Amino acid sequence: MNLKRYINSSVTILILFVFIFSSCSKDDGPEYDYFVSNTLASSYSESYIDALLSYAGQSYPDLAGLQQHVSGGVNVYKIVYRTNVGGEEIEASGLVSIPDVPGEYPVLSFQNGTNTLNAACPSEDPGSYMYQLVEYIASMGFVVFIPDYPGFGSSSDIPHPYLLSEPTVNSITDMFRAVNEAVDKFPGTKLKNEYYLIGYSQGGWATMSLHKYLETEAADEFNLEGTVCGAGPYDLYHVLTGMVNSETYNYPAYLGYIIHAYTSWDYITNPVSDLLNEPYASRLGTLYDGNHSADQINSQLSTSIPVLVKEDFRINYTDAKYSSVRNSLVTNSVGSYKTQVPLLLVHGDADTQVPVSSTLLFYDNMILAGTSTSVCTKTIIPGLDHGDAILPCMTQGLEFLINIRDNK
Repeated sequence: MNLKRYINSSVTILILFVFIFSSCSKDDGPEYDYFVSNTLASSYSESYIDALLSYAGQSYPDLAGLQQHVSGGVNVYKIVYRTNVGGEEIEASGLVSIPDVPGEYPVLSFQNGTNTLNAACPSEDPGSYMYQLVEYIASMGFVVFIPDYPGFGSSSDIPHPYLLSEPTVNSITDMFRAVNEAVDKFPGTKLKNEYYLIGYSQGGWATMSLHKYLETEAADEFNLEGTVCGAGPYDLYHVLTGMVNSETYNYPAYLGYIIHAYTSWDYITNPVSDLLNEPYASRLGTLYDGNHSADQINSQLSTSIPVLVKEDFRINYTDAKYSSVRNSLVTNSVGSYKTQVPLLLVHGDADTQVPVSSTLLFYDNMILAGTSTSVCTKTIIPGLDHGDAILPCMTQGLEFLINIRDNK
């Protein structure tokens, strides 16, 4: 009888101990500050990557030139991590592609161009041809980051902060932090504090915004070694002014995206009805919900700027009434400064979506700000429109970054 009482008492004490210990553990907070989870999305062998590049190189010879850098296969993970947007913590997502050969590798972060369709963001569509080509870069000796951006993947329930610098830069650097603190979740991999950046279109702007932040505000945390930016709208005031003052613009989804994001996140205080004519003003909020492609959105807007944009906004763009529009565009533009990190700017001179003047103006302003022409260089590709210049930008950009890495 006494033994039974002793056993019952012991079990009770043990249960209380486990309960108290587990409660204390929960009160200690999450194991990681940023990292939430990772899931293996796909794997590609060295022979598969080599064969695909060889095949693609028949149509695009520059891709075949990258084969010499392939030295293994890759494992691609979907990652979920914590970041902050508009003062609220959210869970964001993206892809991390890692060499299948254990080792310590530098980081290359790729920022993708404008996307409106959640199903087409990196973590939702890791097998798309474009993302696969980026994932293969890991076989060339990098850990490759491909962020979704807020508003896609795990955070698809919020509006995408399109061309808004703070949430864009925060979300990418928090992705870096998440993998750094949880590198044990990626077996056999160590990260060098050595960062390379590349991106195109929206991604070119995001990459340049990130370049400036890493160099001027986070140099103690991240060692930036080189950057390639393609066809970015660096001066948003210059780009939007050009759109509004045109008679036609063949890709109105860009203009609508800026207005939707800036009004949704309260950067522009004017109602949409101040900026766009009907039925487009009322229609705008239904188009950028993650379920419409850019082509579908273009078809629901107008390529005629006088038809799409309010006459008062076009004529009186500089009035005080529209100061929040102008101020927010200036705030989210990439200001010129003296960079000391190698930077390559690429643009097609026949670009009808983001004018080549965006790159030419930004380059000139960077030089005027004191940047050496040996540090910041530009490549203007003749005869190529926006989409046509993506692959040349990526191939030339990768060679540029690999050369920096290999000659450190």
